[in-house]
Amino acid sequence: MTKFQGTGVAIITPFKDDLTVDYNALSNLVNYNIDNGTDYIVISGTTGESVTITKEEKQQIVSCIIEANKGRVPLVLGIGGNNTAEVVNEIESTDLSQIDAILSVSPYYSKPTQEGIYQHFKTISKACPVDVIMYNVPGRTSSNMLPETVIRLAKDFDNIIAVKEAAGHMQQYLELLKAAPNDFDIISGDDDLALSVVLAGGAGVISVIGQALPKQFSKMIRLGLEGKNNNAYALHFQLMDIINLIFSENNPAGIKAVLEELNLAKSHVRLPLVEASTSLKQDVKEALKVFS
Repeated sequence: MTKFQGTGVAIITPFKDDLTVDYNALSNLVNYNIDNGTDYIVISGTTGESVTITKEEKQQIVSCIIEANKGRVPLVLGIGGNNTAEVVNEIESTDLSQIDAILSVSPYYSKPTQEGIYQHFKTISKACPVDVIMYNVPGRTSSNMLPETVIRLAKDFDNIIAVKEAAGHMQQYLELLKAAPNDFDIISGDDDLALSVVLAGGAGVISVIGQALPKQFSKMIRLGLEGKNNNAYALHFQLMDIINLIFSENNPAGIKAVLEELNLAKSHVRLPLVEASTSLKQDVKEALKVFS
């Protein structure tokens, strides 16, 4: 068992009506997740709208979550980008004493070669005082970090301990699971594939929907890790519709619509994202009835 086995959640950044950060809602959301089975929390990822959060806000968000967590579950902090030197600078200038690992996205926009991706993470590994979880999400980066590159990094650097894989292709997951060292975790970044990945040998998931329905989602993953396929898939089938809905427009607008319906946070997002449509909010309301 590693500290990142089970269900992690890529937590949102809730906003007030004036689009300032709602720290009370954030603290409440952390407690809601921990109280209902979430195993660890990922801060300032894609779902946290990291690209429209200021450096000062990021520091305050981290402090808020550390205070709410009170050491109960591991914390992962998103520090990544397509400027390797700037990523290293952020790592070196950030207090990581209360952080268990960083989540670092594969370089986007620049579309580096596989060797460029390798050298990027090699540089991050050498600069980082805590563990590193790599993040492959080709749908956002326009660059796929291939399994052979992931495995090469896993074998070469002790503090590169996992990959959050979100290419959306089961075959790529299976190639990673087949070749990964025993002490290297394959973590699903796809809510719809998470159970299948776990049943194939994955460590768990960093989930979006999990923060809204932590009791059901974390139970599903736990049952999968225990090999209780039938019970796990019963929950998976129950969750399928809401998972499809939250990604039908954009992330995190979809999950924020769910959280608003559950009275956990408002649905506001910052431009260039826009809130979920009225029709999506209505569909979310109907889909949530199965959990009431």
